[in-house]
Amino acid sequence: MNTYIALLRGINVSGHKIIKMELLRKVLAELHFENVATYIQSGNIIFQSAASDPHHLEKQIALLIYKHFGFDVPVMIVTPESLQKVVANNPYPKIEDPAQPYVAFLSEVPTPSAIASLKAVDFGKDSFVNIDNTMYLHYADSAGNTKLSNAAIENKLKLKATSRNWKTINKLIELSLALK
Repeated sequence: MNTYIALLRGINVSGHKIIKMELLRKVLAELHFENVATYIQSGNIIFQSAASDPHHLEKQIALLIYKHFGFDVPVMIVTPESLQKVVANNPYPKIEDPAQPYVAFLSEVPTPSAIASLKAVDFGKDSFVNIDNTMYLHYADSAGNTKLSNAAIENKLKLKATSRNWKTINKLIELSLALK
């Protein structure tokens, strides 16, 4: 049985795309996942499946959400091991804020020209470091006041992105490893 974490993009934000986690867990039973758990309301689903293709799982979950809730939600699947690699590769290890850095999980590896386009934008004191399909985000003030948002990242890179703070990433690792 493989352990996965599904990261949903843009649900339960400012009263839009509302999905109750209890109902989402019930709906996911249709996909025959095991040990389904959610963490906070922002769309983090930990589960086990015999399936070995994360991209297929992303599509299945997105279709199921559309079927039951009536809206499109980008879904990105990560594994406990890939999250551990994200932590190990942290280019901002000296930040003392337990919520930072934030990490944007990208739907694919951005092109060098797309990264250059994003670097050309003035984000003030906010910064980012891209490693493969993971973008580490450091917010000098706060995530709520930044122009380096998922929308800006998606617009410049021409792909999907969903972000999680450092505390959430570490909690997802802890919860997912507990299933093994």
